[in-house]
Amino acid sequence: MPVRGRGPSHPAVDRVASVLAAEGLEPSIVWFDDAVTTAQLAADALGVEVGQIANSLVFTIDDEPILVLTSGAHRVDTDWLGDRLGGTIRRASKETVKSATGQVIGGVAPVGHPAPVRTIVDVQLAEYAEVWAAAGHAKTVFPTTFDELVRITGGTPSPVEP
Repeated sequence: MPVRGRGPSHPAVDRVASVLAAEGLEPSIVWFDDAVTTAQLAADALGVEVGQIANSLVFTIDDEPILVLTSGAHRVDTDWLGDRLGGTIRRASKETVKSATGQVIGGVAPVGHPAPVRTIVDVQLAEYAEVWAAAGHAKTVFPTTFDELVRITGGTPSPVEP
């Protein structure tokens, strides 16, 4: 059962909430009783379409971290996207994810990182009036929009598959 509003304090979630507030947003962070580490689990828990879930996937492109915010309705074609971005994309190790974002796999938010991370925002997310992104912990999400994701991350809108 999701709980909207202030949940337990967690450093990564607190950083995300601070960044969102600094960006002029006041979304209600939703806390779940259990981790929602997949797009389908999050969609089921929220009662929304899986495509409305903005998965935060960390890769490397030529050994530099890159965050790809992709619709839960499909997968990133890393070969295709790498060609489009002019580099080789590989899945990041859990150590790289933690170092680049300050967060762990399953709860990586689009913001709240120790330093800016190059971000790609899947244009498929623009099909939905509301999308949901992780809020820094595997038990948290927050509502937003495609345009807000692009703005708050400084991300580049792009398809992530042909």
